[in-house]
Amino acid sequence: MTIRNKHSKSSAFHCNAGSRYSALAVWILIGFLLMVYFYSHVHQNDKEDILLPSSHLVNTRELEEAEEARFYFAPPKDRRSPRAVKRKGPRKQTSIIHEFLDESSQVHAYFFPNRKTAIGPLKEGNDSMYFYPGQLWLDTDGNPIQAHGGGILYDDKTATYYWYGENKNGPTYHAYKKSAARVDIIGVSCYSSKDLWRWTNEGVVLRGEETNITHDLHKSNVLERPKVIYNDKTDQYIMWMHIDDVNYTKASVGVAISDSPTGPFTYLYSMRPHYWDSRDMTIFKDDDGKAYIIYSCRDNSELHIGPLTDDYLNVTRVMKRILVGRHREAPALFKHQGIYYMITSGCTGWAPNRAQAHAAESIMGPWETMGNPCVGGNMVLRLTTFFSQSTFVVPIRGLPGTFIFMADRWNPAELKDSRYVWLPLTIGGLADEPLEYSFGFPYWPRVSIYWHKRWRLPEGWRTEETR
Repeated sequence: MTIRNKHSKSSAFHCNAGSRYSALAVWILIGFLLMVYFYSHVHQNDKEDILLPSSHLVNTRELEEAEEARFYFAPPKDRRSPRAVKRKGPRKQTSIIHEFLDESSQVHAYFFPNRKTAIGPLKEGNDSMYFYPGQLWLDTDGNPIQAHGGGILYDDKTATYYWYGENKNGPTYHAYKKSAARVDIIGVSCYSSKDLWRWTNEGVVLRGEETNITHDLHKSNVLERPKVIYNDKTDQYIMWMHIDDVNYTKASVGVAISDSPTGPFTYLYSMRPHYWDSRDMTIFKDDDGKAYIIYSCRDNSELHIGPLTDDYLNVTRVMKRILVGRHREAPALFKHQGIYYMITSGCTGWAPNRAQAHAAESIMGPWETMGNPCVGGNMVLRLTTFFSQSTFVVPIRGLPGTFIFMADRWNPAELKDSRYVWLPLTIGGLADEPLEYSFGFPYWPRVSIYWHKRWRLPEGWRTEETR
């Protein structure tokens, strides 16, 4: 947008000295009031920080250190004969993204290390309780966790975290030529944990349908990004998910319900929310108990957001279009100190791309884009969201302002071997990029996702949670 220069013509020739001094006094007063506002705002944040346990300030500091990463990959070898090279010339150099998606490349092998580097509770020693983003993650039975595109529910009644996600433990194939890689619907897996690191397999809590080809959950269809929230009024656990057909033309959401966080969930129906197509989606439960759906719409060109009904089983008639024309997907919504934040991904299929952070004072918008939240690593990692795609943001109970950013590192060559990238996310510090559609910088703090090759939550955070 072009901003006209309102001061290209001086107004000094059209007013007397008295009026000029009056105007100057007004501007001085405005400047003074602005200084008072920002000073009080900063000191209010300082007061809020002082109220936090001192151990929190110390223990989370190392999570916020920008850790650098270096890697070098030799150019892929040209396997053609010397005669073919001479006739056709050298092969065009491929991008690192292309190499990442090529299962035979050294880049792919680097980002998908083998089982020898797996982490899990059966492995003793100093690696216990450390997250290793991108390495194979095992459950308490020693099996790879199958919870892709998932989300986490903290259940107050059991003081337990439940991780729900797509079970892709089947063969990867293409339904037809040039179609996207897929796995038949197995269902939604559930894992439970007290510490967010040791995960116990609770089984498939919503199963696919083997025989009824007309069912939404028939194995030939698509089930993606399941999310579960608890309804305090009905005492039920509600699951929402993306439901589609093999051609991605159904573009709907599905709803399931259970009396227990570990299921089994009963599938109810699918629909197009607000009569619009819906693909990547999530749901969010606010502090006041109201729940909302956020979904990619109009061929992923924009996001729609709207409240659910009181029982969380349907949408209301209220809906707002946000990030129109931005082509964003994989929304992950969270809240801190009254401000709503969201991480989204670009629309590039299985290929990773740059994340964007967004913020709003009201969940219904307007939403402002604040730029790439990724910190550390290197330029390639930051421009690819550390070779992953957002799926959920987990608040760390007992550590205000600290979250876990959950993302999937997709492996389209073998989807069941897709990995999890969990990294610390913090809210704090001044924004380093101006808002895209408003003049100046936001008054709310920036979102930062810090790269760490290895990290863990501060010792004693569970104790802080119980205070």
